[in-house]
Amino acid sequence: MKSLREIVETAPQMRDLAMPLRGEESPHPLGPAQWDWQAVQKVLVVRLRSIGDTVLATPSLYALRRLLPHAQLDVLLEDWVAPVLEGSKIVDNIITIKRGSNSSRVRVAQQMRAARYDVAYNLHGGTTATLLTRASGATHRVGYASYQYARLHNHLSPPSSLLWGREKTHSVEQQLALLGWTGVPVTDRPPTQLSITEPVAVSVEELLRGAGVNENESFAVIHPAAAFATKQWATDHFARVAEHLSARGLVVVSITAPSEANIADALKTNSAAPVITFTNLSLPQVAALNARARMFVGNDSGIAHIAAAVKVPSVVIFGSSNVEHWRPWATAPAEVVLHEMDCQPCHGYFCEKFEQPECIKRVPVESVVGAIDRVLRESE
Repeated sequence: MKSLREIVETAPQMRDLAMPLRGEESPHPLGPAQWDWQAVQKVLVVRLRSIGDTVLATPSLYALRRLLPHAQLDVLLEDWVAPVLEGSKIVDNIITIKRGSNSSRVRVAQQMRAARYDVAYNLHGGTTATLLTRASGATHRVGYASYQYARLHNHLSPPSSLLWGREKTHSVEQQLALLGWTGVPVTDRPPTQLSITEPVAVSVEELLRGAGVNENESFAVIHPAAAFATKQWATDHFARVAEHLSARGLVVVSITAPSEANIADALKTNSAAPVITFTNLSLPQVAALNARARMFVGNDSGIAHIAAAVKVPSVVIFGSSNVEHWRPWATAPAEVVLHEMDCQPCHGYFCEKFEQPECIKRVPVESVVGAIDRVLRESE
């Protein structure tokens, strides 16, 4: 069990920027510099959408900060997900936009244009992200040639698969490739990373203490919710997992959003083992809680990416998603569990082939429990 001091002190620090990662002493770019990097003073990264998308953008932010330790590095995020990067030592400013708000788009466009960025990277590629990248007025606007409105950029990258030299690439690699094509060293494929501030860590310690978990007890975090039914493993299956974790001497802590409290209640009711439930944690608190945990078990979700970023051993259950592209970018021991089907992967919004999403429903408890035991052994 990590202490409060260990959690805060092991969070990413500016001094870490000089450290080689993933066993490579000197990372390289994926192409020649597209401009004079020594003249770059301000960089903008546009990364809209979800929690997982934000976490998976942190390797790119790290790579830029490493190259440009003294430049201004800003990131544009949706307001509801921006707390994920609270306390970040990598970025200088977090610009937020409210989803679906035209007035917010106008305000953000004016704010970015006034900043006079030298370079803007569009890591998202959606219509709003592309329009805002163009509206920033950055001298160099970078996107993939495959984006729908690619012409609004003035630097268009070939596919990440071509740049990395293989057909299948992870979301992290796809984003890194866009930077690497312009001359940013990325070949070490940095890990995801999140900072944890001392006030947030203290608040989590107080919550755990209030729930009866003392400082020396080991606990596992279960996240039984997901954005879509095609990604949500059965709650009674998670109850069996809770019982297994408890039998191994781990306190079980379940986390959900307030709107998912019924799932947490069902898990608690169906489990013969005691389950502590937190249903209103902030995103920084979710990160701090996972950083203190012995293990994370959950569905394919943004919360799983947070767990990987704070280096907790993890088991993640997949249904409809593309595992090659969306698996947690983990450095701690981790396993993905899935039941392979011919229709995988799919868009995941609903199941087009069966009345129920069989891909996630057919994942057996035994497979998840086996993965838990292996990850626990490996992480000892």
